[in-house]
Amino acid sequence: MTAPIPVGALAPDFVLRDQNNQEVGLAALRAQGPVLLVFFPLAFTGTCEGELGYLRDNLPQFEAAGLSIVGLSVGPPPTHKVWSSAQGFLFPILADFWPHGGVAAEYGVFDAERGIPNRGTFVVDADGTVVFSAMVGPGEARTEETWAAALAALTPDS
Repeated sequence: MTAPIPVGALAPDFVLRDQNNQEVGLAALRAQGPVLLVFFPLAFTGTCEGELGYLRDNLPQFEAAGLSIVGLSVGPPPTHKVWSSAQGFLFPILADFWPHGGVAAEYGVFDAERGIPNRGTFVVDADGTVVFSAMVGPGEARTEETWAAALAALTPDS
């Protein structure tokens, strides 16, 4: 298993298409404040739905902290459109489709053997620095503690 980029690293910039086939770039998101990047293996899977559903259900908590949430996976925008509409995900779901898993690889969370990203979680501050970095491997799910730690990374005295 690869290692995610560490806290203190400069976050690789990217521009990918969201579920509405619109370009979304990290630099533009950072201009509005810190960003929570949530890499997930595949749409239409129970664990991924549960994790992104947690974010959907707790969106006000993340927005209150000034975070923009972005999901990233290797599926194409039309697949993400159907899935995000069915699940009520109001945040961008980005297609790291081509080059396949290229952004996930830059963040150190791409599983080349399986062709999908591991569950990488990053908080990137407005300056582009990674202030939170975590990853769990195949078959593991992020816990509420992961989300709490990501939020706490924005508080200087945490």
